[in-house]
Amino acid sequence: MSARFRHGLVIGKFYPPHAGHHFLIRSAADACELVTVVVMAADVESIPLAARVSWVAEAWAGEPHVRVAGVADNLAVDYGSEAAWDGHVALMRDGVALADAADIPAPEVDAVFSSEPYGTELARRFDAAAVLLDQGRDTFPVSGTKVRADPAGYWADLEPPVRAWLARRVVVLGAESTGTTTLSRDLAAALRARGGPHALTGWVPEYGRELTAAKLAVARAVADPAGPRPTVFDLEWDDQDFELVCRRQSAAEDGAARAGGPVLVCDTDALATTVWQERYRGAVTAPVRELAAGLSPRALYLLTSDQGVPFDDDGLRDGEHLRPWMTGRFRAVLAAGDTPWLELHGDRVRRLEQALAAVDALLAEGLPLADPLG
Repeated sequence: MSARFRHGLVIGKFYPPHAGHHFLIRSAADACELVTVVVMAADVESIPLAARVSWVAEAWAGEPHVRVAGVADNLAVDYGSEAAWDGHVALMRDGVALADAADIPAPEVDAVFSSEPYGTELARRFDAAAVLLDQGRDTFPVSGTKVRADPAGYWADLEPPVRAWLARRVVVLGAESTGTTTLSRDLAAALRARGGPHALTGWVPEYGRELTAAKLAVARAVADPAGPRPTVFDLEWDDQDFELVCRRQSAAEDGAARAGGPVLVCDTDALATTVWQERYRGAVTAPVRELAAGLSPRALYLLTSDQGVPFDDDGLRDGEHLRPWMTGRFRAVLAAGDTPWLELHGDRVRRLEQALAAVDALLAEGLPLADPLG
């Protein structure tokens, strides 16, 4: 499609960005030599402006003629007020100027792309053509209001980084051989079996276990063939190992969240790593503590109790005698935080039932997102 306009403008809250927003941008990109997208967010809203800008920019990174800028807009919406119109339009022009600062100066806006009733008036104030699309939401029956109210119901309309931010991250943790891996796998499988967006439910394995297996393999490869075969008790752990575990675990989690469904199930995380470092090294170092503090928000922690669970020595475990102590430390760490948590007891079936009930309660509550500034 040949360009009909020199400079198209798309504005919106993008709270959060969805398929309808991208339809507008795509239409502008196909009809304009240059497109400026201005993301406008109020301070009272729950999703930061910087996050929204980065999400839109990522989606359009392959289109160099699409520019994205963000401005804070804390002005009340009043379509009958000339002062309100002047204030909002001035902020939109600020957004265009911000995009100019990062690129060559743009020609004047000559087209405004919108799906909102105010699109005609907004275009008039820019002395531009009004390109009105999907005002009845027939092509893309989605809106920011609908997504905020029911993210799972509109999961297919969201890009990977938005999904990652909205996903409810449920972390299973506990001492060695208390069923954390079994429960986390069972929980993810049960959610996937529900179908729909939950069919995408991701499961993030424990990187610390992977590293233990690798360290043991290396120790055995360099060991004296005439000597005893190294076991897990011969492995040495330093503080850098625990930093590595935190980084690898968090990277795997974030990748899975982008590709997954409304719930992400994690077999441990960086917060749990602080307890493991305390166990093996006697204290938690500042880098590990900082990595744990920088985690994406957790929706729920599930602690697997050591009570009534036989110790299964699979060759990578060494702490049967420390299980009660570690369970207690996990309780203390979780109690000191702000994330809801639940300690699970009983057999495998009973623990899964408790976990599913907790996740269902979480989903029923919905996301605690503030209403947009009206």
